Amino acid sequence: MNVFAIADLHLSFGAGPEKSMDKFGGPWVNHTEKLKNNWEKLITDDDLVILPGDFSWALRLSETGPDFDYLKALPGKKLMIKGNHDLWCSSLSNLKALEPDILFLQHDSFDFGSFAVIGTRGWLSPSDLEFKEDTDRAVYERERMRLRMSFESLGGRSYDRLICALHYPPQGFNDLIKEFGVTHVIYGHLHGEKAFRAGTEGLIDGIEYRLVSLDKLNCVPQLIFKAQQEV
Repeated sequence: MNVFAIADLHLSFGAGPEKSMDKFGGPWVNHTEKLKNNWEKLITDDDLVILPGDFSWALRLSETGPDFDYLKALPGKKLMIKGNHDLWCSSLSNLKALEPDILFLQHDSFDFGSFAVIGTRGWLSPSDLEFKEDTDRAVYERERMRLRMSFESLGGRSYDRLICALHYPPQGFNDLIKEFGVTHVIYGHLHGEKAFRAGTEGLIDGIEYRLVSLDKLNCVPQLIFKAQQEV
């Protein structure tokens, strides 16, 4: 089994053409068809694909049907976390009831034998110039708590690899990432060449960081690693 990741699909089959990403040009032009073609070339039903946020432009869960139909028609098992634009994302019980074939990561974790996945949406780091103490501090601290809850749900089990999936960049969470013994960090949210250059990537202190925004990957899901045990 291979483990892939790609974030920021920004699907709009249910939200309508006014939410099309084509207006941003480059990789976003006809991005759903390009992603589908690349996905089907790379990924089999035995593989896992992690989707770190901003899946759909829909505002309500009831509007996401066409977007999930698109995703479910693609091969592989899918694991998803919430992004800042996933306004449709409601309670975990509602999501599981409506889309039982999708794995949703929220306050918990997923064990795949030789590896596990933890994660949360994340938030702006206090070191970010846009961070506002009165509005961002509580959200940031809540996301840190959720990441700790996700890790603690593993019950102390050890793994060859531990993936931390975030939507926001990992700054502000790196102390927890190191504390938990994470081996791979994947995240999205950043768009455009200037933002890409500011992102954290590569092997740092023994941890592999990957920025997997769809436009950064040019619509090609990125291989994170090959695992020994199938899902």
